[in-house]
Amino acid sequence: MSLEQVRAEIADVDDEIIRLIAERQELAKKVAAIKIRNGIAIHDSRQSEKVLASVFEKAVESRIDPVAVQKIFGILIAMSEERQRECSGEGNLP
Repeated sequence: MSLEQVRAEIADVDDEIIRLIAERQELAKKVAAIKIRNGIAIHDSRQSEKVLASVFEKAVESRIDPVAVQKIFGILIAMSEERQRECSGEGNLP
């Protein structure tokens, strides 16, 4: 396999990651609707901690850097919360 072929495969994976992030953002809109309807705060530290602990363990099992994975998911959680704030009229997203 050539370097160009491997890079093309990486580009395909990158495209899939972007698609999945967009899907996660759409799910955040659904979460926002439920939270708004039930008067639940956007930020849920217990849920964030649960997600971060889970991805840490999954990263360890997958033999990838768990601290880096937690940082990535910290960004994803922040993006989701911002999307939820947007849906509630408090956000800064366009």
